[in-house]
Amino acid sequence: MKKLHNLIFLGMIVGVAVGILLWWFKRGAIEAGQPTPGWVETSMWWLDLLGPTVFMGALKMIIAPLILASIVAGVTSLPSVQELGSIGWKTLLYYIGTTTVAVALGLIFVLVLQPGERAGSQKVRESRVAELTERRAEYSASQGQAALDAQGKPTGEYLAWLNQREGSAASAGSDARKFAQLAGAEERSAGDVFKDDIVRPLLTNPFTSLAASPPNALGIIFFGLLLGIACAVIGHETAGPVIRFFQGLNAVMMKITGWMMSIAPVAIGCIMAKLVAENGPEIFESLGWYCATVVGGIAVHVAFLFGVAATLGGTDPIRLWRGVREAWMIAFTTRSSAATLPVTIENVTRKLGVSPKVANFSLPLGATMNMDGTALYEGVAVIFLIQTYGGLDDVSIGLTAISTFTIFITAVLASVGAAAVPNAGLVTMVLVASAVHLPIYYIPLIFAVDAVLDMFRTSTNVLGDSVGAVVVNRLERGKLG
Repeated sequence: MKKLHNLIFLGMIVGVAVGILLWWFKRGAIEAGQPTPGWVETSMWWLDLLGPTVFMGALKMIIAPLILASIVAGVTSLPSVQELGSIGWKTLLYYIGTTTVAVALGLIFVLVLQPGERAGSQKVRESRVAELTERRAEYSASQGQAALDAQGKPTGEYLAWLNQREGSAASAGSDARKFAQLAGAEERSAGDVFKDDIVRPLLTNPFTSLAASPPNALGIIFFGLLLGIACAVIGHETAGPVIRFFQGLNAVMMKITGWMMSIAPVAIGCIMAKLVAENGPEIFESLGWYCATVVGGIAVHVAFLFGVAATLGGTDPIRLWRGVREAWMIAFTTRSSAATLPVTIENVTRKLGVSPKVANFSLPLGATMNMDGTALYEGVAVIFLIQTYGGLDDVSIGLTAISTFTIFITAVLASVGAAAVPNAGLVTMVLVASAVHLPIYYIPLIFAVDAVLDMFRTSTNVLGDSVGAVVVNRLERGKLG
């Protein structure tokens, strides 16, 4: 039987081909003014069932118990609590460092390539200029006053009216559900985000955290650390049954993961086919340079991660790729680092020789906090929107050194709060946009290509987690029993 990663890759290729075929028939029906053929709708239903519903659902089903079991098993397998501290600070330092590099690379790419200044983006800008001309006339007619003051600048009343009108239009559009998420995030300050997205999840009832959908990973990790540390302090004589239970549960969850991976080639083919059939290649017509900027920045960051693995982790690029390719492919198609976590742990421990003591701690933490691809993407996206719409009535912000630095810092911090699920980066992007006063109703411009770019940034997130485990494992190799 062929190796699993070859079958997964074959499934991806077949999925793309099937997706293009379905998209071609859908487009033909639309252009002819006819309804979508019934067999196409039926095919889409089956693709959704076998891919996102069954496979991703199965992976998500085991996330919560796996995180808890792996954290407790990892902590209790360490020689001492001091060893946990040693692994912990090295892991966090690595995560902060690589996320910072990712954002910096993204900003360099978007400032050099300037996708917002390209022809396709300028057509979008010209369309928006025409819309704003109509809005001014509409405001003057309805409110009985000019939209611009004596200096030709928008009045505060006009901007407030425009913000309300554009927000209402976006909330009633085809992407109303996504925009509602953005609007909800916009109402919160940085302090609210820290309190609601970090402090409260940490202190949530562990049973509530385990039962939530998606699971509250921060709460599970925090409780798992407390439970593991308490077991280590009490000792095996008293806490032995608890320790053996979680170590056994961890082994059982990894076995279940192996069973689930047997259907991965077919399931991933279905996920790819559904994605391509829904979007098609037309989405790249006006956003091609933006996509190229994001993917280019991610490619350079991936090369950086391979370099880190070689220099600090002692693992050459070929061995690293062979070790993580299954996890990378799962992350690329599912767009969820949390759903990929079981496969990531299995890959780095079995194929890259990382100690379970390191992997069981660093990888669940990384799936929650270490979002290199997401951080890079958010900085690029906000600057791209400013390049495209900067100087218009409601986008007075310019790309100054201060605004660029603000985007840099906010993107690093916002990526930590991004959930490890599809489209989470769009919500945290609101924090970055709000920091430089970019109206959130401009963010839907990039909705069309977000699913495709999410595949690249999520797989980069998982690669970054894996490299972190390799690096910390090597730095701790003299201490791990």
